[in-house]
Amino acid sequence: MINTSLREGRLPESQKHAILTPLLKKPYLNAGDFKNYRPVSNRAFVSKVAERIVVEKLVSHLQKQNLLPRLQSAYRRHHSTQTALLRVLSNIYGAADRQDVTLLGLLDLSAKSST
Repeated sequence: MINTSLREGRLPESQKHAILTPLLKKPYLNAGDFKNYRPVSNRAFVSKVAERIVVEKLVSHLQKQNLLPRLQSAYRRHHSTQTALLRVLSNIYGAADRQDVTLLGLLDLSAKSST
């Protein structure tokens, strides 16, 4: 089924259904406000397997063709938020050693409660 899906570029209709469950983003948020929920989908096993195979094939192709930025941590084996953080810290320490000015801009995209 997976090989056929990859060859045809689509999943069978039976594998396109999911059970959606709304989960409260943070336990202290107002449970009566719908914007405080995020949808979590429970998909069919075969669609999860197909997704994993597609991701592996895509990432493998991108790596072989050197299409991923060298310092990208997302979607790479042996890279994580820790490796990204270590790289940022290394850059900051290097700049400090050279007595360069360092500016770090941070953006928090988490939802804030209005209550």
